[in-house]
Amino acid sequence: MSVFGGQIGPDGVHRFPVRVYFEDTDFSTNVYHAAYLKFFERARTEFLRAHGIHHSELIAEGLAFAVREMTISYDKPAHIDDLLEAETEMADAGGARFVLKQTLKRDGETLCRADVTAVLLNAQGRPVRLPPALRGLLGAR
Repeated sequence: MSVFGGQIGPDGVHRFPVRVYFEDTDFSTNVYHAAYLKFFERARTEFLRAHGIHHSELIAEGLAFAVREMTISYDKPAHIDDLLEAETEMADAGGARFVLKQTLKRDGETLCRADVTAVLLNAQGRPVRLPPALRGLLGAR
């Protein structure tokens, strides 16, 4: 049974369940390309939450994450009513940025992959170093 918000496995990979709804599809009942971004965004948020990092707490400190760069590959289509699993894992971290690898799977088969670079910004929109506690949670070097 899936846990709301997903969970971190023994391999360190966070897995988050995603159901494809009608609103996620195009006229052909395939998932519209931009919907994959929403799936990955939700999975990143839950990955951070699973590590005790909450956006509302960062905002209270005048900090926020922003996606700096994303490379995405659409390998196979997902369809209406599919139950998918978004996997998120840390690939690299340092300074003000970290890189996540994300994969969307259906029954173990890879449908979509993304490499996401995010940065931590202050209230003025300038990059700031990840705080030591945050770097430690994210496995930063």
